[in-house]
Amino acid sequence: MTVHSTDADSLSLHAQAAVDEPATALVTAEAAADNKVSEEAVDNRHGAATTARQWQVLSQLQRNRWVGTTHVYEQLMLAGFDISLRTVQRDLNALAKRFPIEKNNANPQGWRWKDDAPLQSLPHMNLSQAVAFNMVEANLSQLLPPVILDELFPWFDLARRQLKNSKVTHSWIDRVRIEPATQPLIAPHIDLESKDNIYHALFYQLQIKASYTRSDKSQASEYILNPIAIIQRGVIIYLLTTRTDDPEVIIRTFALHRFTSVEILESAAKTPDNFQLDNYLDAGGMGFSHPLFSQLPDHGKHTVVELQFTKQAGKSLTESKLSEDQTVIVNSDETLTIQGTVNLTSQLVWWLRGFGSGLLDAKPALLYQAVLDKPLNDE
Repeated sequence: MTVHSTDADSLSLHAQAAVDEPATALVTAEAAADNKVSEEAVDNRHGAATTARQWQVLSQLQRNRWVGTTHVYEQLMLAGFDISLRTVQRDLNALAKRFPIEKNNANPQGWRWKDDAPLQSLPHMNLSQAVAFNMVEANLSQLLPPVILDELFPWFDLARRQLKNSKVTHSWIDRVRIEPATQPLIAPHIDLESKDNIYHALFYQLQIKASYTRSDKSQASEYILNPIAIIQRGVIIYLLTTRTDDPEVIIRTFALHRFTSVEILESAAKTPDNFQLDNYLDAGGMGFSHPLFSQLPDHGKHTVVELQFTKQAGKSLTESKLSEDQTVIVNSDETLTIQGTVNLTSQLVWWLRGFGSGLLDAKPALLYQAVLDKPLNDE
């Protein structure tokens, strides 16, 4: 049988097509698989974004107050979500099918958690909460015990990340500061292990065995202490405590930076009967006594003072009172006489010295003597 060249070429093409068909099918299948993977990746990214957004929506809702959809929308925009109000409305309606949230019939519409909703902490926080956590970390972390700080660190980190993504909140953080009223000082070094043990013992109300160097001594002494409270005054942090070797059970202050070592004991700490920290502070417990005031009844506590200032120096006391019973008298020579009941302490003396020549006189005489730091009969 004779085969023409054209027929041979046709058979060759058919044969080649038969060989190429499986390869072509494989390429098509691979392309389809790639497209499917690409679509799944897009869907995953879209799903993650939707989940993050909806968690943020839920975090805006409260239990006892209706929150408007416009407020939720505005908060999400501040947090960096580029969405529409309609998207927020769809999210809320979708979430209501899975979470115990409810809406009202007001215009504009409001949403809230139901009264019987078993609320738990959401893995997100709104901007107001982030600002609060940021300020707590900046200003109060020195006073929090390690057991609480360990729990708060993830929230501090979440707050920092939340604020980093915010479009406007950083402008608030950058515009708010707490400035000391006195000359700012650098805080002394505190042994971190001693500090952690003191805070732990205070939190769990346990006694401590401490090595402590007093300001007027060069060698450390050992004490068994009953921690009562922590007080920060300026940059110095104090432990309010009693000593077990003290038969009079006097409340004493120990500066944290003077502890060289602290051991937590298993024995329970004892707090004096009827002790109230606020009452202790109100009575001038942290003002520190001045040696001259030992001559006065009750070491100068709750003493009526009379202070005479120049008009300019005393002006601030007409706005921020020295005491609840303060009175201000404008004298004929335009000086000011301030009267009030205060505790006479070293802190009061240092404060009055800051007025310099603006303070013209002070009564009782022992107070003015302490401010001038000279004998009464010294002219």
